[in-house]
Amino acid sequence: MMEHFSVEKWIDFVNKAVTSSEREKMDKHLHIGCEPCRKTVSLWQRVRSSAATEGNYQPPESAVRIAKAAFAGAGLGSRKKGADSRVKVLFDSFLQPIFAGARSAGTGARQMLYRADPYQIDVQLEMKPNGNRVVVTGQLLNLSDPKIIAVGTRVLVSNMHGDVMNTVANEFGEFSGEVKNSGDLQLTFATPSGEPIMISLREALGRLPEEKA
Repeated sequence: MMEHFSVEKWIDFVNKAVTSSEREKMDKHLHIGCEPCRKTVSLWQRVRSSAATEGNYQPPESAVRIAKAAFAGAGLGSRKKGADSRVKVLFDSFLQPIFAGARSAGTGARQMLYRADPYQIDVQLEMKPNGNRVVVTGQLLNLSDPKIIAVGTRVLVSNMHGDVMNTVANEFGEFSGEVKNSGDLQLTFATPSGEPIMISLREALGRLPEEKA
């Protein structure tokens, strides 16, 4: 029987994080025509490409205001931050009441809790002191069995402007890393099925302050 490589290995392959001998074996595996593995590689190549290039498109501010106004009363506030329809927002500190104007110049921290089968995802964003980088920390819990920690799960964080961070969850399901603050973020989590979970956050820590002329 044909031996397949794990999803995690193919993610490393796409990110060029495998040894030369491993890459040679994996290339050979693809060349012999393994369709499931080829689809996995194609999927994660698209994920990485999307994360690196999505920031190239910025809609006009007028269009953004119209869209926000149109959806303001549609009851979609809990979903507008998630790129994946499977993602449910359980908590977002930005959705809590706050005095007017507090977010206009950005804020220093944000706490979020999501449910996206098979995971519950706890994420915290913080501005790194004395710099222009966002520190992303979080924890994954496998909802199919609370005793199972999502150890080794691949996590990709992109600022949607070309800066991409790759990390893995440790033995406690925790992950951490940082990227340059572009104002936006996209978090991508690997799943046992190979289909990624993606969460996009526009103005992740509030609107960036305008540069002084």
